[in-house]
Amino acid sequence: MADRGASALSLPDDWPARPDPILALNRMGSFDWDLDTGLMHMDAQAHDIFDVRPDEYDDRPETLAKRVPPDESRRLDTAVSQALKDGSENYGAYFRIRRRDGSLRWTHTQGYIRRDHTGRPRRIIGIVRDATRELAESDARSDEAAQDEARRQQTSVVELTTAALAHARTVQDVIDVLKDTHGLTHLGATSLVMGLVEAGRIRLVAEGPSDAFVPGTRVTRIDEPYPMSEAVRTLGPCFIESPEEFAERYPVLWPHITDLNITSAAYLPLIVQARPIGAMGLLYSDRRGFTPEERNILVALGSSIAQSLQRAMFYEQEMDLAQGLQQAMLPRTIPSVPGADVAVRYRAATIGGSVGRDIGGDWYDLIPLPGGRVGAVIGDVQGHDTHAAAVMGQLRIVLRAYAAEGHTPATVMARASVFLHELDTDRSATCLYAEADLSTGVLQMVRAGHIDPLLRHTDGSCRRVTVPGGLPLGLSAEFGRLDYPVSTVELDPDETLLLCTDGLVEQPGADLDDGMRTLTALVDTGPDDVRDLADRLIDVAAERGGDDDVALLLLRRRGPDSPRSGHRLQRHVAPGDPAALSEARHMIRTAVGVWGARDRADDIELVADELITNALMHTEGSAIVTLRALTGSERRLRVEVEDSSSALPRRREAGESGVSGRGLLLVELLTDVWGVEARGGGKAVWCEFVVPDPE
Repeated sequence: MADRGASALSLPDDWPARPDPILALNRMGSFDWDLDTGLMHMDAQAHDIFDVRPDEYDDRPETLAKRVPPDESRRLDTAVSQALKDGSENYGAYFRIRRRDGSLRWTHTQGYIRRDHTGRPRRIIGIVRDATRELAESDARSDEAAQDEARRQQTSVVELTTAALAHARTVQDVIDVLKDTHGLTHLGATSLVMGLVEAGRIRLVAEGPSDAFVPGTRVTRIDEPYPMSEAVRTLGPCFIESPEEFAERYPVLWPHITDLNITSAAYLPLIVQARPIGAMGLLYSDRRGFTPEERNILVALGSSIAQSLQRAMFYEQEMDLAQGLQQAMLPRTIPSVPGADVAVRYRAATIGGSVGRDIGGDWYDLIPLPGGRVGAVIGDVQGHDTHAAAVMGQLRIVLRAYAAEGHTPATVMARASVFLHELDTDRSATCLYAEADLSTGVLQMVRAGHIDPLLRHTDGSCRRVTVPGGLPLGLSAEFGRLDYPVSTVELDPDETLLLCTDGLVEQPGADLDDGMRTLTALVDTGPDDVRDLADRLIDVAAERGGDDDVALLLLRRRGPDSPRSGHRLQRHVAPGDPAALSEARHMIRTAVGVWGARDRADDIELVADELITNALMHTEGSAIVTLRALTGSERRLRVEVEDSSSALPRRREAGESGVSGRGLLLVELLTDVWGVEARGGGKAVWCEFVVPDPE
C-alpha cells in the first residue's frame, strides 16, 4: 500500500475506546484512514485479523505489507484508488493476507469515503473481516472473479445510467437519456416505456425503440390492468419472469407486444417522498427471471431515475418562476422612438445547473422624453437571485419616473441612489444613464460605477467612450457622495451608442480592459443593422457561457432622411372658453387643408377634438394644442394635446347612452401611432397620421 504521509495524528474525538460490540460479535474490525496524513488507525479486532500486535503496527498502512502479498496489495490499491478518483462513496474488495504461520486467509474490507465540500477525499472509515469461511480455499479465486464480474456488470447499469443522467436538467433531458439507443444499452433492455402520473392518470412520455408503442396506452388510468399501473398503484416493483407469466397476468397488453419477443420484464415505480410520480418498464428479450441481487439493482435504478426526474421537475418549476419574475421586471415592450433605431437583448446566466442563480439583476430601459429626447438606461443590481431581480424592478421604475419628471441626468442618478439606499436591502447597483436629443445629436451621460459605453461611427469603427463616474447606486448615498459628473458627446447621424452590462465584457482569465477591446473588435466587424448586431453579440456571449447575465441596448441615430419638424401651429384652450375651442378646431381644419392632407381631414379633426375634449373634461386646467407637419421618408401630421394632469388616459367601457367611453378606441382606430409623454407635472397625449406627399 502506498505511503500517504507520515505526520503525527491524534486519535479522532469519535474514535471508540473499545471495538463496537456488534462488530466484535461478527468478528469485524474497524479502521479510520486519514488521507491527508496517511495514518490509518485500527482497533484490536482489526489487529487480530491482520495478525499484527499493537506494538508491531505504527498506524502506517505500509507496515501491513508483510501481511498482504504484493499481488493482493496491488489489486487492493487499484480498487481504492479507482473509488477515490471516480467520486464513489464506498468500495469493497476481497484480498488475502499471510499470517505468521505462513497460511493464507481470505479477508474482506469495505470502506466509506468522506469528502469535503469540494469533493476531495479526506478520510476513509471502514471495516475488515475474516472471509475464509465464506470463500473456500480451493475455489476462492474463481469465485471472487465471478462475483466481482457479476457485481461489476450489475452495478454498471446504475452507474452508467446515473452518469448519463448527471447532465439532464429538464424532464425531457431525462427522457432523452433513457429512450435513446445508448440509454437502452446502459439499462441492458430491449425496450423501455415510461409514464408520469398526472391528475390520477398515467401519461406515457417515453417508449423506445420507436416501434414499441402500444395503441391505447398513451394515457391510462391507474386502476387499469397494466403492469405500469400496478407498479404505481402498489408502490412496488412488478417483475415478470417469463412470456407465459406475462400472458397470464396481463392478457390485455400481451398480444400487442408479442412481436417484440419479450422474455421477461421489470416495471419499477418512480417514487419521491413516498409519492409515486410515475413508473418505468424495462423489457428484455435475452433473459428469464431475476436474481434477488438483480432485483435490488433494478429497484436502486428506479430510485435513481426518480430522483433525477424530481430534480428536473423542480428545475423547470423554478426556471418558470425565475423567468417569469425576470420578464416581469424588464420592460415588456420598447417604445418606437422617432429618429432612432433601437435594439435590446437580455441573456440569463447559467451557472453549472444552479437554478436559483439563473436569474439576475441586469436590466435595460428606454424612456421617451419631451422635445424629441430619449433616455437610455443600463444597470446591474448586485447578486444573482430573486431578490436582485426584485430590487432591479423597483430601481427601473424610479429611474423612469425621475427621468420622466424632467430632471437632469445627474439628478436622476442621485435620486435613484438615495432611493436604493433607503430601500430595505443591502444591495448596490451599477448604472449608466444616457439622455439623447435626437434632433441635435447631443448626448449627455452619467455613470454610477458601471462600465463605459461604446460608440460606433458611420464608417463602422468603434471606440470606448470614457465617462467620468461616481459610486454605484446606494453606496454614493451612504457615503454622501451624490455628485455625478455629466459627460457630453455628439451622436452624429447613423452613429450607434452601445450600452451593456459586464456579463458581455468579462471573460475568465482576462481583465476588464481586455474584454472591452474584444467587444470593440466585435462591434467593428459586426453587421450594420442594430438588431443583427445585437443578435451577434448575444450569440457570442452564449457561446462563451459564464456566470453572469447580460443586458444590452443599442441606439442608432437615423441619418438625414429621418423625420424633421416642418410647420408648427399651437393654440391655448382654456376651460369654459367655447370661442378658444372653436378657434382650435378651425386652426386644425385649415392647416390640414393647406398642408395637403384633405384625405385624412375628417380623421384628424375627430381625433383632435376628442383629445381636446378629454383634456378639458378630465383635468382642472387648460389644454395646449400643437399641430406639426413632419417631413422625411414619409410625411406625417402630429397632433399634441398637453394638460396639467399626470393621470394617464385609460380605456373605459362605453356608457349606456353610448356617447362616452369611446375616446381611446377612436384614437387607436383612426391614427397610425399614438402615445403619452410626461411634461413636467403634466402630460401630453400625441398622435400621428401618415399623409401623402403633395403633388
